[in-house]
Amino acid sequence: MRAIVLVARAVFKESVRDRVPYSMVVFAVLLMAASYLISQLTAGQDLKILKDLGLAALSIFGLLISVFIGIGLVSKEVEKRSIYSVLSKPVTRAQLVLGKYLGLVATLAANLAVMTVAYYAVLVYVQITASEAARGAWMAPAADPRLLAAIVLIFGELMLVTAVALFFSTFSSPLLSALLTLGLWVAGHFNSDLRHFETVLDVQPVAWVARVLYYLLPNLAPFDVKAEVVYGIPVAMSHVAYTLVYAALYISALLAAAIAIFRQRDFK
Repeated sequence: MRAIVLVARAVFKESVRDRVPYSMVVFAVLLMAASYLISQLTAGQDLKILKDLGLAALSIFGLLISVFIGIGLVSKEVEKRSIYSVLSKPVTRAQLVLGKYLGLVATLAANLAVMTVAYYAVLVYVQITASEAARGAWMAPAADPRLLAAIVLIFGELMLVTAVALFFSTFSSPLLSALLTLGLWVAGHFNSDLRHFETVLDVQPVAWVARVLYYLLPNLAPFDVKAEVVYGIPVAMSHVAYTLVYAALYISALLAAAIAIFRQRDFK
């Protein structure tokens, strides 16, 4: 366990020194601030636009951080030949994979926390400066605590995407890992369509393949509750809990597969 913590700490420190997460976080914060100005141009929809753009910024820039750092967690060590010095230490391959995953998750949590604080700062400012008439027309308060449910699920989705990126990085190049991870992210948001694919195309072999893919690919649709929280619709805590449990199980399977593949690799 100590070895996993040490690897995770090293990954976190390296990621903190990297300018990529910082630039993405700054860009996301600026986008959230700009969304406030954009929202002023649309009468009656200003708060909705602000919430939509803010949550979208959290999701997209978190995705970019998880993909473009996650794909290099293992492949970068192999390309730089630093994997030999790492494995020569009392660290097993399983501990290395788990430590790198936890380190990136900690980096994601830190970046997402900064973006969340900036997001709520903008919303609090809107709530304070809005007139009584404007606040009376809102479907939910500007700084609605229920937005945190969407942010928690965004973080759960990013943890799953990070595991996907790490899995692909154990056996493919960074470019291919990025393409596969982004492709799987897109497919995951349309996963539910595969379940009823036979209603679209009446070809049994294709429908069977679509059904298999439905169960194999990650289903990311339940993680997206942005529309609900923007309109003030309550998100059941049971939905959040079940979705996070699903994410934990899928992440466990991906990490187990990544460890199994990494153990079989020959670096001689």
